[in-house]
Amino acid sequence: MRLLAIAALVLGLMVPAGAEAHDIKAGNLMIDHPHALALPPSVKMGATYVTIKNMGDTPDRLIAVKGDAAKKFELHTIIKEGDIAKMREVEGGFEIPAGGMLHLKQGGNHIMMMGVTELLVEGTSFPLTLVFEKAGEITVEVEVEARRGGGHDGHGKMTH
Repeated sequence: MRLLAIAALVLGLMVPAGAEAHDIKAGNLMIDHPHALALPPSVKMGATYVTIKNMGDTPDRLIAVKGDAAKKFELHTIIKEGDIAKMREVEGGFEIPAGGMLHLKQGGNHIMMMGVTELLVEGTSFPLTLVFEKAGEITVEVEVEARRGGGHDGHGKMTH
């Protein structure tokens, strides 16, 4: 019995922290580290970030996002005009090239959450459905992480 407990401990140490919740393979897509940043209860806009790798021979496209954590989700890009960054909705979604990846990150392309309906508290999570042109709907669990920096999700000076 003790040998089984030691083996389980050693095997558990070999799995990267969070891998079971953050890496999802669906068809040719690998979805890595879906996460959002914690928000104060009075803030009703946030963002979700994720890396999507396409291991297939044909491109796919992230065309929509849906879930209950916000009233509305939009796929956003950042456009710089002088020293001001502006967020804009991306019509038609984001392409994930064959053999390539899409990196939605803080300060760049992201999933905008408008009318946040759940408390986004560090250490909690919420389900989110990513809608792809070819792969269809894939539901992931988004981990809420601590904020690191100021501004709108760390973007700094931001307008809509």
